[in-house]
Amino acid sequence: MAKQIQAIRGMNDCLPEQSGKWQWAEQVIREVVASYGYEEIRTPIVESTDLFKRSIGEVTDIVEKEMYTFEDRNGDMLTLRPEGTASCVRAGNQAGLLYNQQQRLWYMGPMFRHERPQKGRYRQFHQFGVEVFGLDGPDIDVEVILMSARLWQRFGMSDKVTLELNSLGSNEARAEYRDALVAYLEQHQDKLDEDSLRRMQSNPLRVLDSKNPEVQQILTDAPALEDYLDDESKEHFARLCEQLTALGIEYRVNPRLVRGLDYYNRTVFEWVTESLGAQGTVCAGGRYDGLVEQLGGKATPAVGFAMGMERLILLLETLELISDVPAPVDVYLSIMGSQCQGYAMQLAEWLRSELPGLRLQSHCGGGNLKKQMKRADKSGARLALIVGDDEANQQQVTLKYLRDNKPQQTLAREDVADVVMQTLIADKTY
Repeated sequence: MAKQIQAIRGMNDCLPEQSGKWQWAEQVIREVVASYGYEEIRTPIVESTDLFKRSIGEVTDIVEKEMYTFEDRNGDMLTLRPEGTASCVRAGNQAGLLYNQQQRLWYMGPMFRHERPQKGRYRQFHQFGVEVFGLDGPDIDVEVILMSARLWQRFGMSDKVTLELNSLGSNEARAEYRDALVAYLEQHQDKLDEDSLRRMQSNPLRVLDSKNPEVQQILTDAPALEDYLDDESKEHFARLCEQLTALGIEYRVNPRLVRGLDYYNRTVFEWVTESLGAQGTVCAGGRYDGLVEQLGGKATPAVGFAMGMERLILLLETLELISDVPAPVDVYLSIMGSQCQGYAMQLAEWLRSELPGLRLQSHCGGGNLKKQMKRADKSGARLALIVGDDEANQQQVTLKYLRDNKPQQTLAREDVADVVMQTLIADKTY
């Protein structure tokens, strides 16, 4: 027997028992973004490696250690996208969508990072993100935060997530603070852990994110980012906080909140939870006003956020908020006998035409009625339609209720669609 081929570590299958949960969560997301007037953008999975080096930063963990990069047959260096924002900007620049225009976009799809797989974090993961271009006021920052808050509301977990905010200031202010922080950390190198020493050289602001209590103790006397903010950024952040308060959105200002990517400035935010252990961030974003220009476009303000779908599904499962996903089948068609096969298939196609959106599964493979009813029950269907030779000869259908204590009925063929629709509407499954 040939050796079975296994999936690549950290790249998981989404089996049918899980896909319904994903479809449900994705549908909620689609409805929410549509309610804000955002449009979907779909970008390639493979991009030029330079795109991510120039946007994320060459001395970040993602570029140095985690990207799936390869040389193609033409000698070009290509990379499986590790995040969605850079691709969005590249597409907008290329199509002329960004300069002197306002764009509200969203995307959903697979991303790739070669990091240690752990629960909810994989090497192929899926991300939902929102990107807005051409608006520089705090009102649009408020809108994207409101959108993320509405998602938690729709998922029924508003009380399980907390909003944290900070401002990184302008790019110039951030660079000035970075120099001051490095100068301070250099005085305490002997007390820093290996991870913080590495970050101090590559991305010093990430040291503020350290989970090491000893490092956090050292940071107690470190220069404060807020002391380096420019006046315009201070005003922007103050107005953001005022509007969130007026709208009843609770938040906590976290002066050590930074984002791991080089392109962020001004507003940054995260939604965090205590329901998933140490890895508590479930959604993160902020402003990146310099990225469009950095990638070859004209200077354009921008803001957005992203969330990992695997983390979202895991959180929904942990909180038991995803158990009522509808069954994949509404009606199971049982076919008893070879003579009625044609009649049954015609009936199935007619019902699909009469009731768009009806999920009808036809039995295949023969078997007695008991066996077919077991399959019908396992499918999760609300109703079974039974067709045998007698029904075919008389142009009738037997209807059996699978989830309700009601007697089965024999219906004329032309009445089946109405009875099925009324039953499913009453059950709120159609």
